[in-house]
Amino acid sequence: MSGAGTEPTGPAAEIRAQLLVLGAGPGGYTAAFRAADLGLDVVLVEREETLGGVCLNVGCIPSKALLHIAKVITEAELAAAHGVSFGAPQIELEQLRRWKDGVIGRLTGGLAALAKKRKVRVLRGEGQLTGPRTLAVGSTSVSFDHAVLATGSRAIGLAEVPHEDQRVMSATDALALAEIPGSLLVIGGGVIGLELAGVYDALGSRVTVVELSEQLIPGCDPDLVKPLHDRLSERYEGVHVRTRVQSIETSDAGLLARFAAMDPLTPESSSTLGTSVFDRVLVAVGRKPNSESLGLEAAGVAVDERGFVRVDAQRRTSNAHIHAIGDLVGPPLLAHKAAHEAKLAAEVIAGRDIELDIRGIPSVAYTDPEVAWVGLTETAARLADIPHQAVCFPWSASGRAVLSDTAAGLTKLIVDPQTSRILGAGIVGHNAGELIAEAGLALELETDTQDLALTVHAHPTLSETLAMAAEIAEGTATDLPPSRL
Repeated sequence: MSGAGTEPTGPAAEIRAQLLVLGAGPGGYTAAFRAADLGLDVVLVEREETLGGVCLNVGCIPSKALLHIAKVITEAELAAAHGVSFGAPQIELEQLRRWKDGVIGRLTGGLAALAKKRKVRVLRGEGQLTGPRTLAVGSTSVSFDHAVLATGSRAIGLAEVPHEDQRVMSATDALALAEIPGSLLVIGGGVIGLELAGVYDALGSRVTVVELSEQLIPGCDPDLVKPLHDRLSERYEGVHVRTRVQSIETSDAGLLARFAAMDPLTPESSSTLGTSVFDRVLVAVGRKPNSESLGLEAAGVAVDERGFVRVDAQRRTSNAHIHAIGDLVGPPLLAHKAAHEAKLAAEVIAGRDIELDIRGIPSVAYTDPEVAWVGLTETAARLADIPHQAVCFPWSASGRAVLSDTAAGLTKLIVDPQTSRILGAGIVGHNAGELIAEAGLALELETDTQDLALTVHAHPTLSETLAMAAEIAEGTATDLPPSRL
């Protein structure tokens, strides 16, 4: 072993491991570290120079770093309405990039140190399965007793967009902060597109968002999305749902985008809306699994029609010696879901008889305002005809929300009408991503609304809106007008 846990290789080298982990993102390194803690000899294969995968290097962490700066800028703007003005921000782009990259470097360096401390051998290069228990990395052959595949996903492109033009960006390109464009078109109104739109808006770009579906953040409850949509409509050049980009033409003057309106009743038909010119275009329309070049067929690992690896409740594939986790096995494509599956897979391989049993995986859009939800949504309950009661506490009745300029927020509980058990929750407003954790715990503990309502919350806080929503369900709320008897 040499360097920070790096395995030396030479011509036709051969390595043996109890556990091979392919991919060093949040799922991969978590699986490797947990397995090592359980006494397994682990080889971790990663094609990039640093550990951490998309999330740490070009995803979750750099985007949240830039969103932190965006929040500082927008909160300073809001303060002007209360008599405190700071003036227009002066953006030193190179310094901002160095700070963001420094955050990434600190965290990736920490992972390398953790790998070394655990004696996890790190092998750099593209890995491809060559048989049921073998993998090749260049001229190096790795044989293993068990494997965990954690190769993640990548952004989807659009045929009508000239991706070869450097002014057309993926999320990774956008996070590189090459420049602050005067005008930016964001294609895709999901979480990634909206988060990056928020960064560039705060830094000074004129932003336009187009989304093919009927609302921003498709799949989230409309009442949770509405406060976000309303705010973005005030700040951005345009927010257009049920809209698609027909084509983009390149010229020295910019990128000419042609738009079409989609009819929700007849999606195959559309009507032209017009054209606009943008300095840059960001494409954020979804992701697909990195499964094509892994040699899955040689290893006897089956995939579904979309390329996601098929797994059972223990994340075991059709090859009993190989597990798969994270984005590779299907939605939701979230780092915390991958890490949870990683620990389970490592523990199963180490001999523990456990299965995946998650009542709710939280989703968070780190927008302004933030939107977060966990468990059953009202939309899903209606589609599946699941008996439910939706109760909402408006943040206009929260003192902390009003003084924090987030009175348009909302806390929502989805409740079983027979047992009063909490089935799901959604929050829109400042720090919704932090607040949703309590609802996630309530789901795991099978808490009912009485338990939550009788839990004493500090005042004034945003967290007490969860208890107040539970009080509405219990009929004990005093912060709102009484219900009609």
